[in-house]
Amino acid sequence: MPVEFIGYVSAREQTEILDTSGPAVDPRYIAATALIHERGGFDKALVAFHSSSPDSILVAQHAASVTSKLGLLIAHRPGFTAPTLAARQFATLDQLSSGRVAVHVITGGNDRELEADGDHLSKVERYQRTAEYLQILRREWAGGLPFDHDGEFYRLRGASSAVLPYQPHGIPLYFGGASEEAIEVAGELADGYALWGEPLANAAELIGKVRAAAERHHRALKFSISFRPIIADTEEEAWARAAAIQAQVETRQISSQPVKNEIALDHADSLLTPENLPVNEGSRRLQAIAAKSARHDERLWTGVAQVTGGRWNSTSLVGTAEQVAQSLLEYYRIGIETFLIRGFDPLTDAVRYGRDLIPLVRSLVEREDQLRRISR
Repeated sequence: MPVEFIGYVSAREQTEILDTSGPAVDPRYIAATALIHERGGFDKALVAFHSSSPDSILVAQHAASVTSKLGLLIAHRPGFTAPTLAARQFATLDQLSSGRVAVHVITGGNDRELEADGDHLSKVERYQRTAEYLQILRREWAGGLPFDHDGEFYRLRGASSAVLPYQPHGIPLYFGGASEEAIEVAGELADGYALWGEPLANAAELIGKVRAAAERHHRALKFSISFRPIIADTEEEAWARAAAIQAQVETRQISSQPVKNEIALDHADSLLTPENLPVNEGSRRLQAIAAKSARHDERLWTGVAQVTGGRWNSTSLVGTAEQVAQSLLEYYRIGIETFLIRGFDPLTDAVRYGRDLIPLVRSLVEREDQLRRISR
């Protein structure tokens, strides 16, 4: 089946190796990034969420206004907006963009960062709230007569919406989180499950757990995995670039002025200290993987994850475009159909992904599917 590629659009240019510049919201940068992704053959672009970042829905709206085909995967944290209001906000943008909206649900794994927005619930309570929140989203998107809801976190009377999603099947819900609580909610309510870049064996293990959770609810999910591909004309050049990136991140880690990263969906700052180590399960998994080795499965590199404590999407596939494409094919073979890829040099890397990597992967997957059909 066809693969899906998701890129990354932020309100301004910044990564682990680039200083922020310009205003917190740069409309020209948003537009340029969105157009690069659309012209490069990306299916969607992620717009991230953080307690200090510009609003993800409004950034996505601007990206949608300058493009005609690019989907927007909008990161959204349940609990800070009433679910009925959020349902109408997403449905409105979905109508304005002719069905290009998807939602990436982030329950949140960093207590300190969540407290910045006034959320003091425990992790278990947050996932309970997320489940109830998503149930209400889906109910309002279904349309029909006004409905009531009596739950632990929300009580509604006569809820309804005049605006519904553009497509009859609604708005896709992607879900992140590797804890048992997250997997249970994903299995019951999500359309797609997103995991950070892990070795093939680890990723297959996690996919198996999520599939089992979905099967308990007689459902099937799509799977997405995130990488920061480092591509060069030769393998040697690619690994040299990886080493240079790690050195840059290390230098910034010890800088006297730590740089805040909007690109991290769930972390407070980029300075790694014992007090700042993440406690969410996804980060723990990356920490354990990075502690074993900087290289896995020939191309998977965890150098930045080692430096940052695995606090966000930070693992890379390193090599030529052909080598990285072959590695992505191996993940496709274990059941992953969506690849979220973004670079450490956002615009330059996005151009190269669209030119060199995405066409190669699509060609490899098409050939793989043809062989599967022949062998049946």
